[in-house]
Amino acid sequence: MRVTVDGVVVDLAEESTALAAVRIAGADLPTLCHDDRLTPVGSCRTCMVRLDGRVVAACVTPAVDGAQVGVEEEDLRRMRHDAVEVIVSALPPQALEGDGELARVCRALGIGPQAAQGGTDQGRDHSHPFVHLDRDLCIACGRCVRMCAEVQGTFALTLVGRGSETVVAPGTGGPWAESDCVACGGCVDTCPTGALTEPGLPIGTHLASLTRTRTTCGYCGVGCALEVLTRDGEVAAVRPAKDGPVNRGHACVKGRFAHGFLRSPERITRPLLRRRSGLEPVSWDEALDHIARGLWAAVNEAGPDAVAAISSARATNEENYLIQKFMRVVIGTNNVDNCSRLCHSPSAAGLTAAFGLSGGTDAFEDVERADCLLVVGANPVEAHPVVGARLLQRVLRGARLVVADPRAVGLAGYADVHLRPRPGTNVALFNGLANVLLTQGMVDEEFLRHRASGLPELTAILAGYPPDRVAEITGVPAADLIAAARLYGQAKRPAIVHGLGVTEHLHGTDGVRTLANLAILRGAVGTDRGFGVNPLRGQNNVQGASDMGALPDLLPGYNRVTDSVARGRAEQVWGTEVPDHDGLRIPQMFAAARSGDLRALWIIGEDVCATDPDTNQVIEALESCPLVISQELFLSETARHADVVLPAASWLEKDGTFVNFDRRFQRVRPALVPPDQARTDFAIVHAIAAAYGADLGCPTPAEALAECGRVAPVFAGITHQRLDREGAIPWPCPNAEHPGQARLYLDRFATPDGLAHLAARPYLPPGESPDDDYPLILITGRRWAHYNSGNMTRRSGTIDLDPSDHIDMHPADAAHHAVRDGDTVLVESRHGRTTLPARLTEEITPGQLFCTFHFSSSRANALTSGHADTVTSCPEYKVTAVRLRRTQGRS
Repeated sequence: MRVTVDGVVVDLAEESTALAAVRIAGADLPTLCHDDRLTPVGSCRTCMVRLDGRVVAACVTPAVDGAQVGVEEEDLRRMRHDAVEVIVSALPPQALEGDGELARVCRALGIGPQAAQGGTDQGRDHSHPFVHLDRDLCIACGRCVRMCAEVQGTFALTLVGRGSETVVAPGTGGPWAESDCVACGGCVDTCPTGALTEPGLPIGTHLASLTRTRTTCGYCGVGCALEVLTRDGEVAAVRPAKDGPVNRGHACVKGRFAHGFLRSPERITRPLLRRRSGLEPVSWDEALDHIARGLWAAVNEAGPDAVAAISSARATNEENYLIQKFMRVVIGTNNVDNCSRLCHSPSAAGLTAAFGLSGGTDAFEDVERADCLLVVGANPVEAHPVVGARLLQRVLRGARLVVADPRAVGLAGYADVHLRPRPGTNVALFNGLANVLLTQGMVDEEFLRHRASGLPELTAILAGYPPDRVAEITGVPAADLIAAARLYGQAKRPAIVHGLGVTEHLHGTDGVRTLANLAILRGAVGTDRGFGVNPLRGQNNVQGASDMGALPDLLPGYNRVTDSVARGRAEQVWGTEVPDHDGLRIPQMFAAARSGDLRALWIIGEDVCATDPDTNQVIEALESCPLVISQELFLSETARHADVVLPAASWLEKDGTFVNFDRRFQRVRPALVPPDQARTDFAIVHAIAAAYGADLGCPTPAEALAECGRVAPVFAGITHQRLDREGAIPWPCPNAEHPGQARLYLDRFATPDGLAHLAARPYLPPGESPDDDYPLILITGRRWAHYNSGNMTRRSGTIDLDPSDHIDMHPADAAHHAVRDGDTVLVESRHGRTTLPARLTEEITPGQLFCTFHFSSSRANALTSGHADTVTSCPEYKVTAVRLRRTQGRS
């Protein structure tokens, strides 16, 4: 389509607006009610143009082929000037201060502060820690309301009042802090007048005076691109990048506002060494010398396998690469692991077995195009809010939704079918769904003939999982199972998204394999008929930590340490031999420490005393190990048990890359310098190597990633320089000309035979089941305002939004135990005990409890068991048999 704008001919896509044509032509129009992320409404009338002789609002008027659009005609300029002047006349003069959108528009139109004649009597709402409202500056454009509804999907805002007194307000009618707001900040970003601001950027702030740094969020695995605004070495604000490849100008409360931990007085800024009196500050030289001597002693007395390292999903790819290289090249052991062991190692194992590679099968923008979403064991609305919001918008626009989760949270409220299986029965549930697909003819016969194997074996085992039997095992009504299978089976483009509710089980890998069966049966992976299986990764770089080889059995790029060809390639690059046997997994490390076989344990950025199961056994392991090194931001529970504590830099102080949940490499850039003597993990690994008498090479993060590409050809085409140009690149990316493969398996699967492998797996019970002594089942997970062990969010403003932990229980269970809302209860398992206030909610199923591990004082993981996935050793966090009793009334 071709349109002429003031004599300039522009080419447009179909269904474009006149506003798009004007912008392509390089002209400028005020658009006070318009945001490209929102549905246009044309209410402010400030973008008036002439289209084929008619005066129209450009934002809501479709362009037509051959149209003539006038912008700079005198009557149109006057019309726009008058429209803006009328809007400004009701505002106080401060509305035109700073360089906000309205102020910029007024300067462009020649409208001065004298035009603002409004009063200051409608009041303010500063009750929320992150969003401040000044009603006097509100022009009722509705952008914030639409942002909350159309992008975030929270529907927390509305417009109240009449005429000139119409203003935005929380939909609940009370103070903003008591509303449904989840503090994504989208309303602040879109507000054109400064009616909505954040404390770090009050109205009148000149953004040009701030330093901008583009980086990638260091919280969950979504990989939101952010702009960090700093002044005088402090963060003034963090804003989502409008061209972020995943977030597209959106963020959540953590990435947007949870940066207060940077200024916390509890930040560790000097090395600490354990003396008789406890941990004391020492110089870096003394700390490094102590570590080097301890490592030498461990290796010389018991061999290299007496040393182990837990690498960090919070660290960059380059740091993880350097850590595993240090362990293999300098120490001579494969004893390196990362926290994917505790969350998505079953995803990696299951997806590799089914399809050949350990990552999700499709890019998120493809998943977002699905006409049926099967969301299993995940609560993205709270744990991955940007993804949750975009999936919700897809559902609101007509996609069908099946949610499989024991709790009625997040997307479950919008599901066409909500399956609530008993914890630990996923394999039976997925086999039941596959049974319906197969028996009712909802499978892709051609795909199964030419691109898959294992159908006869699967067919045989599925005969034992008809809907009625599955209902007995899972508690899911047979009718619901059939309805869910039909929605998925009859969709044109189905997609599966799963989380830790699938993986953190005794048979988590079987859960992933049997879930993958559904996509294979439908031919919905590696084709244009669906969007495969996609795990939502937990921590910011849990995908990248594994990609870089911070695993005991895998080298960078997921090559097995027992593979002589892959090992030879690494040895050629590194110039030394690599051990040819698997190292210890995290649970094995703790067991070896308790038995006296492990003499040195290096823990980087992980609070294992809070996040790992069976806390008492973890503490015993740390106390038994002669040398424990903790590399941390704060004196975490783990650091308190360490012999040496090294002060580390945060993600806002680092250079490197992260890999997000759909395999995209993105740049991480330092917005600040680390405080005092804190160092990046990259610098610390180099320093420990030097103290040990070794040189790891690759002196910069860019050189480390380049070297990784030589060890792992799957990453060979990804460099810092290319990422700086292109923004994000998915792996596999074998060379500099390759764009990266966002969708996998379009030609063949990465298995040895090139086929997708169906898995015939029987249902086996979880490690623990309710009984007379422990009649309830505890599930652990996340809440929206916090992250992981809470070490960062509990030291940021988000603590005001969710100040303490509690345990969720159904009112029926509460009545049985004589517990009222807010009562303190003692929760006991066979492994430990803790006390928590009770919260009564029907989100939880009778017989089940839910709590988080965000608060170390709650000691939630003192309750969880040592049961773990039989393939990967991932802990069974989702099924712990417990009992409870009321200890006191409301506190």
